[in-house]
Amino acid sequence: MKQMAAEEGRMAGEDTTPLVLDAAEAWQLAQGLHRDPFAALGPTDDGHHVVVHRPGADRVWVVNDTDEVELSRHPAARDVFVGPSLPFYRVRVLWPEAGTEEYEDPYRFGPVLGEIDEYLIGEGTHRRLWQVLGARVITHEETTGVHFAVWAPNAERVSVVGDFNGWNGAVHPMRPRGATGVWEVFLPGLGEGCVYKYDILGPGGRQLPLKADPVGFGSEHPPRTGSVVRELGRHAWQDADWLENRADIHAVDAPMSIYEVHLGSWRRVAEEGNRPLSYLEAATRLVDYVADLGFTHLEVLPVSEHPFDGSWGYQPIGLYAPTIRYGTPAEFAAFVDAAHAKGIGVLADWVPGHFPTDQHGLGRFDGTPLYEHADPREGFHPDWNTLIFNYGRPEVLNYLVSNALYWLDEYHLDGLRVDAVASMLYRDYSRQPGEWIPNKDGGRENYEAVKFVQEANVAVYGEHDGAVMIAEESTTFPGVTRRVDEQGLGFGYKWNLGWMNDSLTYFGKDPVHRKHHQDELTFGLTYAFTENFVLPISHDEVVHGKGSMYGRMPGNHADKLGNLKSFYGYMWGYPGKKLLFMGQELGQPAEWNHDGELDWGVLHDPGHVGVQSLVRDLNRLYRELPALHRHDTHGRGFQWLLVDAVEEQVFAWLRRGDEDDQHVVVVLNLTPVERTGFRIGFPVAGRWTEALNTDSRFYGGADRGNGGAIETEPVPAQNEAQSAMLTLPPLSAVYFVEERS
Repeated sequence: MKQMAAEEGRMAGEDTTPLVLDAAEAWQLAQGLHRDPFAALGPTDDGHHVVVHRPGADRVWVVNDTDEVELSRHPAARDVFVGPSLPFYRVRVLWPEAGTEEYEDPYRFGPVLGEIDEYLIGEGTHRRLWQVLGARVITHEETTGVHFAVWAPNAERVSVVGDFNGWNGAVHPMRPRGATGVWEVFLPGLGEGCVYKYDILGPGGRQLPLKADPVGFGSEHPPRTGSVVRELGRHAWQDADWLENRADIHAVDAPMSIYEVHLGSWRRVAEEGNRPLSYLEAATRLVDYVADLGFTHLEVLPVSEHPFDGSWGYQPIGLYAPTIRYGTPAEFAAFVDAAHAKGIGVLADWVPGHFPTDQHGLGRFDGTPLYEHADPREGFHPDWNTLIFNYGRPEVLNYLVSNALYWLDEYHLDGLRVDAVASMLYRDYSRQPGEWIPNKDGGRENYEAVKFVQEANVAVYGEHDGAVMIAEESTTFPGVTRRVDEQGLGFGYKWNLGWMNDSLTYFGKDPVHRKHHQDELTFGLTYAFTENFVLPISHDEVVHGKGSMYGRMPGNHADKLGNLKSFYGYMWGYPGKKLLFMGQELGQPAEWNHDGELDWGVLHDPGHVGVQSLVRDLNRLYRELPALHRHDTHGRGFQWLLVDAVEEQVFAWLRRGDEDDQHVVVVLNLTPVERTGFRIGFPVAGRWTEALNTDSRFYGGADRGNGGAIETEPVPAQNEAQSAMLTLPPLSAVYFVEERS
C-alpha cells in the first residue's frame, strides 16, 4: 500500500502525503489498532517516503548528518507524520514543552528472529527460548538497543510500553511473525534497567491489562509489577573446575547434605529497616556458615520473581527473573559462584506446576487461555487459587523445559527441586468426584504432565553433566527416580515424605507411648530402597501452626533438646540423603516467620549451641565415613541389628559401605532412661570407636557413654557371633565405627 500509493502520487506531481498512507491505515496507526505496523510505518518500500507516528508531537523531521526534511501531518490522523525520506535517517521530534528529541526509527530496521528460530518456536522445540524471546540488549544492523519478543498468538495487536513512550500502546506496536504467534520489535537506544510491559489487544480488539514479560530477565521491586531489561552473561564465572567435577558430587554413592534456605529470612539487617541480606552479602555470610556446618549443598526457596512475599516464591510470575528483592541477576550469579568456590552446590526450588491469577501475569495472556487450560476442571488449583499450565500445548511445554535449562545455563545452578510433583501427575489432585476430567483412558493420571516431567529431566540430564533433579512427590507414583527410557519419570532423587511424616509422628510422642508406635520408625525400611531418596525436614514442617522441630519434641527444655539431638542422630544414620531447613540446626523454639530472621539469640543457651555443634559433626562423619552414604540407595548398605526391643525402645543397625570401608553401627535409646549393660550384637569382632554420642558434653549433654570405645566379646546376640555391653544415655544416638589396623 505505501509503495504503490506513493509512486502514483509522485508520478502525478501531487502532494503525496495522503497517498503514501491512506486514511484508514493512518487512523489505525493513531488508534494503535494496526495489526502489521511495519507495513505502514518507517520508510516506504521504494525508500522515497517515511511514515512516523508520535502522539503529542508538535513537529517531526527526518535528519541525517547532512540534511533534514520536515514531515507533514497526515490529514486523517494528526499524530501521524509523512514526508520524503533521507538515506540513513534519524527522527527528530519537537515536543510542545519538552524541547527536541532525536532517535533512530525502530520501523526502519528489519526483523531479528530468523527462519530457524521461527520454525523451532512454532514446533515447540526451541530449548533456548530465552535467547530469542524476552527483552535482550543486542546490536542489530550496527545499532545497539533492545529486542523485544513475546508469544501472543491470538492477539490482534501487541505493543511494548514503558516510560520511553509514555506507556502509550499506540507508539511502539510490534511486528507479527506469521504462524509462530510471536511479536517482535527492536527499539534502538534502550538498554539495561529499562522498565516495560506489553500492551495487548485480545480477540475482538479487547484491551487487556498490561502484562509483564513471560520471558523477562528482571522485574521491578514489588508491589510494582513491570519487567526490567537485564543483560545476561555479565558475571565472569570462576567455577569451571567445580562444574567439571560435580557429576561425582551428585552420584547416588556420594554424600549429599542440603541446607534449605529462605533468603529473605535467614538474617536481617536491623539497622537498615530490618531488610534481608542481599545476594552479595549472602555470598559471604550464608555461604561461609553453610560451609562451616559441613553441608554439601544450599537449596534456596524459589528465587523466580513473585508478587506476594507470603507465597515464599511458590506463586511465581517471572519464571526467568531472579527476584530483585535481594539484588540483580548478575549478583545472584555471583552468589552461586561464591558457593561453588567454597565447595557448596546450589539447588533452587522450581515451580512449574501452577501460577497465580494476578492480572499482569500469564493468565489469559493474549485474551485467551494460552498458558493454562480453558476448563477450570483442568486449569485451576482449588487449594491455592492458582492456574495450571497446559502441558499438552507444545509451546507451553517448551516454555517450561527451556526455563529449567535457563537456570542451569545462565546461573550455573547445580539442580532443581521440583515443587508439588503430585499435583501435576494426577488430574484429580485435591478434587472431588465431578470436579476433574479423566484422561483419554478414563484414568486419573495426567499423561501430558508426565511427558513434561520426563522431557524436562531428559533435557537437564542430557545437556548439563552432573546436574540433579529432585522431586517433591508425595504419593506412590511408580518409578519417580527410574530412567525415562525405563518408563520412569527420570528424576535423580525423590523427597521421602513418608519417612518424614512417620518419623515426626513417632518423635512427637511422649516416650512412654512410643512402644505403641514402633512401626512408624521401622516401616520406612520396607520401601527405603525403592527410589533414590532424600530425607527432608523442610520449611513445610515448621509453618502453619506446626511449630518448630524443637517445639514438636515432648517434655521440658532438656527433654526437647535430647529428643531433637537423638532425632538428628537417627536421621543422619538412616539411609538417604539429608535436608534440613534453616533454623532447625539451632533447635530454634519458634515456628519459622518469613517476615523476620532466625532466632540467633538461642545460641546464648549452651543447649542450642550443642544442637548446632551436633549437626556440624554429623555432617562431618556423614562425609568422612563411606558406610554412611555409599549405599544410601541400596539395601546392601543397611542391616537391622536390633529392632524388637519394644519395651526399651532401643534400636540398632549396621551401615555398610564397600569391602574396604569401615562399618558403622548406630544405636538409639529413645526413652528418657539410661540403660547400662545393654548387650548389642556387632557384625565384626574387635574394637569399635564411639565416634559420636549425642549426650556428649560437646553437645550440651551429660557425657554418659562408653569411654570412647568398646571391645566386642565372643557372646552371640541378635544373630551376630559377637556383642558388647553398652551404656546407652537417655534420649540418645550413639555411633560406633569399626577400627581397622
